[in-house]
Amino acid sequence: MSGVIAFTDIVGFTEFTASEGDARAVELLSVQRGIVDQVMPARGRVVKELGDGLLLWLDVAPEAVEAARRLQAAFQDRSANGDLPLWVRMGMHWGSPLERGDDLVGNDVNIAARISDQAGPGEIVVSEALVSHLDLTDSDVDLDAIGPVLMKGLPEAIWLYRIT
Repeated sequence: MSGVIAFTDIVGFTEFTASEGDARAVELLSVQRGIVDQVMPARGRVVKELGDGLLLWLDVAPEAVEAARRLQAAFQDRSANGDLPLWVRMGMHWGSPLERGDDLVGNDVNIAARISDQAGPGEIVVSEALVSHLDLTDSDVDLDAIGPVLMKGLPEAIWLYRIT
């Protein structure tokens, strides 16, 4: 099984929870999940919630990138027009994870998680493995090369790109 593994992470969630309280934090998580449930394509799924983040699975690379872009636009729109700051960073990687029940595990999942750590608020960072599954000649996706990045726990640097 090959496809796109994506992680989301709400930037500043710990500070938000400390200043606004647990009830507001749960409200923010509910808003994030509601947006994801509305935007995710039929062939994608939320694998699991991880505190203030989500592990997502999509089996088609161009569809995954478009969904990520729509998610970021919806998150930013909600932040600008509401009272909850939904600044989300996303990391995406093409890989072949193993299924363990409803969960996904393995090295490619770990890589995707580390890639999400490289993104800033509102950014989508993707691996070269994912980029290799995109047809950039017939696309409105622009990439900014970050370069090879050594990430915690990974033996080799991985080329990363920011979707602009």
